[in-house]
Amino acid sequence: MVRSKSQTTLDKPVVISASDNPVKLVQTIVITGMSGSGKSTVLKAFEDMGYYCVDNLPIALLPEFLSLTENASTIPTRVALVMDVREESFLDQYQSIFTQIKEEGFYLEILFLDAKDEVLIRRFSQTRRQHPLKPRGNVLEGIHVEREHMMGLRECADKLLDTSDFNVHQLRQNIVNLYSPRKRLDQLVIHILSFGFKYGVPADANLVLDVRFLPNPYFEPELRPLSGCDLEVRTYVLEKKDTIEFLRHAEGLLKFLVPKYRKEGKSYLVIAVGCTGGRHRSVVIAEHLKELFTRSDEEVIVTHRDLELEE
Repeated sequence: MVRSKSQTTLDKPVVISASDNPVKLVQTIVITGMSGSGKSTVLKAFEDMGYYCVDNLPIALLPEFLSLTENASTIPTRVALVMDVREESFLDQYQSIFTQIKEEGFYLEILFLDAKDEVLIRRFSQTRRQHPLKPRGNVLEGIHVEREHMMGLRECADKLLDTSDFNVHQLRQNIVNLYSPRKRLDQLVIHILSFGFKYGVPADANLVLDVRFLPNPYFEPELRPLSGCDLEVRTYVLEKKDTIEFLRHAEGLLKFLVPKYRKEGKSYLVIAVGCTGGRHRSVVIAEHLKELFTRSDEEVIVTHRDLELEE
């Protein structure tokens, strides 16, 4: 099964290619999303990676801020900024200002953080914070209002990250994996994510490959304790006739799709590979696809979301 994330063209910021206007030195990540989704933790992770970080910069000041940053240095500058509903004018102005910035040649990525409603409620309860849109009201009401207001921005984000199942340390590590120094800012990053359907489909997946039809090593007593990272399991899965046929079709599809996503101006492509538990078959296929893209000189990272979970 292949599933493509829906895209909206109305709210999608204009993407200017390098041939239209050379990308300037400032690499800018705008961190936004739902209140309680982990933006402060993510900003700290960027700071630890050497990014210049600002929390709650007014959206109207962003163009001038980037111009000043660019003129202050002759080496590439990396900037991470948290912008969200705490500023009343943010949702009214972000589309025009983000478009202006890209037209001026700055490299801009939008990282949208989200989480399930029940997770957000629990986090607000643990921190005893009030929701910014309902400071004296029901937290769930505030979440619903904010989710409605943020819908357009969520759809046009370059990277969507669901933090529901992350603790603080896992979230920080995920950000490091995704945003460590890039080879080229204009190159599409392919994120291959293995997962188990029993734990839920990743919310940020652009494409989902369902490999539950492949022979399952779990039912082989000598292979059950192992994972898809072990040679014995890899050999068992990859030598099967159905696997060989599946990979032939999957590789052809991905070789066709990746250039299309790159041409669209996409910064990240999340390919999720799922089996029942996320420990054997999906891990094998994810690692195989990583080798395929690496040979093609693509920038690729792999995450095995459910590998360490108990069966």
